[in-house]
Amino acid sequence: MNTTHNAPHIVKAFSEELEQLTADVAAMGGLAESMVRDALHAATSRDGDLADEVRQRDAQVDQMQRDIEKKIIRLLALRQPIAQDLRVCISALKIVADLERVGDLAKSIARRVHTLNASEPTALNSAVERMGRVVQSHLHQVLDAYATGEASRAVAVWERDDDVDEHYNALFRDLVTAMREDGSMIEPGAHLLFIAKNLERIGDHATNIAEVVHYLVTGQELTADRPRGPRPETS
Repeated sequence: MNTTHNAPHIVKAFSEELEQLTADVAAMGGLAESMVRDALHAATSRDGDLADEVRQRDAQVDQMQRDIEKKIIRLLALRQPIAQDLRVCISALKIVADLERVGDLAKSIARRVHTLNASEPTALNSAVERMGRVVQSHLHQVLDAYATGEASRAVAVWERDDDVDEHYNALFRDLVTAMREDGSMIEPGAHLLFIAKNLERIGDHATNIAEVVHYLVTGQELTADRPRGPRPETS
């Protein structure tokens, strides 16, 4: 066999496989992002049909994760990548795990919509919506950073993680106060608390992805400590 002749073909084929892997992860990210957007809209607009659609999409996210993981295992076994190519594979493996959890959390938000529909909308719905917009922005920006390979954009999301925590802490206090002052707020307030907690966790996954993107592009981990305030207990 003429290995010299075949080498360029092998390298080109491997490069194309890595590009397709990145595209597959980006597509999964787009689906997870749409689930978060629609779950939040369903919760704030009381759209039960949209909530049901979001819940159904979770199975597609799970299947995409399984397919991508199989592709990564195959690449690791057959290509034995090193350096940057290995980082592409490992980073994809980590990101799809975060995206799968994002899908689960969006599904959890959607699951509460029908229960919320049994009560009157509250003034705090708008606070949930504002928090959701911040989380959506972080997720969108970090997925863009992954697709474009811009480490600086990922770092910008990582540095703004506390924005989500501040929204959550303020909303937590307001909801607990409202539930203490008005007994009719207890049930809807509890569901809004769960939604807010799910949004906070989605924000954490966006931060995780930002760390992975930075490592993918630079080969270095984000290790600087960020100041964090205490989080209220939710259980």
